[in-house]
Amino acid sequence: MIEVSDEEFQQLINKALDKLPGEHAKGISNVAILYEEDPTPQQRLTSKLRPDQTLLGLYEGVPLSQRQGGTRLFPDKITLFKGPLSRRATTLAGLEEDIKHTLWHEIAHYYGLDHKRIHELE
Repeated sequence: MIEVSDEEFQQLINKALDKLPGEHAKGISNVAILYEEDPTPQQRLTSKLRPDQTLLGLYEGVPLSQRQGGTRLFPDKITLFKGPLSRRATTLAGLEEDIKHTLWHEIAHYYGLDHKRIHELE
């Protein structure tokens, strides 16, 4: 487990976002990227997690591929979960890589990619 302050965790998110390749990462708009310590019971339920599973990140919104035009007033949301990510990491570099990977994964959901396609691209 790696312990970092909230400020350090936010800096790692910002750094990961800057390092993500391609125009897709730079082209997201109207998406709030934040973090929470752990997923809520409702988020776990919505994600259909078993008790032994954890959630590193979560995209909540309407993927671009499913939008029918129109303007969204509220932003979509990508949440990274500091607790599970920190508990999983054994080094600061590993935490940084897990944050980057999780952020990329959730951005892929924003574009409408499902888990099967995301794993193919990985």
